[in-house]
Amino acid sequence: MSGSGGPDEQLVAILEAMGVAPEEIRRAQAEDLLVLLVMERLVLGQELRHDLEAACDATGLPREEIRHIWRSLGFPDPMPGESTFSDVDLVNLAGVAELMHSGVVSPEVTYGMTRVIGSSMARIASALVDAVGAAGDRPGQTDIAAEGVMDGTGTFLPMFPAVLEQVWRRHVQVAARRRLLRDESEDARGVVVGFADLVGFTALAQQVSGEELAAVVDEFERLAYDIVVAGGGRVVKMIGDEVMFVVEDPAMAAEIAVGLADASRDAATLSDVRVGMAIGPVVEREGDVFGTTVNLASRATSIAYPGTVVVSPELREALADDPAFAFRAMRPRFLKNLGRVTLSVLRRSDEAPSTIREAIDERRRQMRATVRERLASRGVDDDGLPL
Repeated sequence: MSGSGGPDEQLVAILEAMGVAPEEIRRAQAEDLLVLLVMERLVLGQELRHDLEAACDATGLPREEIRHIWRSLGFPDPMPGESTFSDVDLVNLAGVAELMHSGVVSPEVTYGMTRVIGSSMARIASALVDAVGAAGDRPGQTDIAAEGVMDGTGTFLPMFPAVLEQVWRRHVQVAARRRLLRDESEDARGVVVGFADLVGFTALAQQVSGEELAAVVDEFERLAYDIVVAGGGRVVKMIGDEVMFVVEDPAMAAEIAVGLADASRDAATLSDVRVGMAIGPVVEREGDVFGTTVNLASRATSIAYPGTVVVSPELREALADDPAFAFRAMRPRFLKNLGRVTLSVLRRSDEAPSTIREAIDERRRQMRATVRERLASRGVDDDGLPL
């Protein structure tokens, strides 16, 4: 942010008013990290003035239980005598204690919820900080990032809590509706679980820089979310070069799988993607899914050739009457902990058009147009350069 003029001086003034040591300010300014330093000091907006004993007194929870909850949220153990908690923290901990003691939710379920909240918020926070940090490296974006931290006029940092709340509400509604539809259905086939991974990722990681590898992972993640969500599925998790997803409808699951394989071939920066899928009952816990169906889908992925989709016998049977897809049986394989299984390679029929690709392309066109409009309103082009 060196040489950014007004915003740079305002950030320094904010830090000085907060009592930050001058040498710390100078170091952050020299390294173009003033925005992140202000975020670190300003975003919480709460004084940490309660230690572990005070938290125990205020909540009625024993020390070890508070430590357990705090660890579940992703924070290090509070040390005796250390001012770790704010007034808001104590209110929230008291609410958790009341929830557990009321018997509405068991301690085990409560800890599971706090683990999900902690891990999800940690990823969101890291993504936000990465975005702000990256802005300092792009011409024309530094002042925008600084203003986003300093004011509340609709810029991304002040509006973030409201966005999180609204997205949470929408996801709760969708999750509840999905479970209602599943429970109302008489179809006991279960759900489709799929894995897709980039072929040759380990070798690539040894040949390119960390920045180039991160760009590949980002591109794959965008591709996976675009295709899975456009097809009505849910991304369960990303594990570097692999995405795990679940889909209720077998036909849409097949469209997603073929779409992932096709789109990766069209992406110049990505290697081929291989996909494995299985259908059946699963155990859902803390947003993740487990069980034999998951294991079968994972094993199917591991034996798929680059650019192909391999499916379980049950999923092939579920799609047998769908003219949009064709199959080729593989020789029976002995899969660890699953026994001898005859898997099949799935492909789209020659005469069947892709029903998901058009939706993906249209979605990307709309996203690009929206981004260009916003950048133009700020006086920069697609690459962040001044117009």
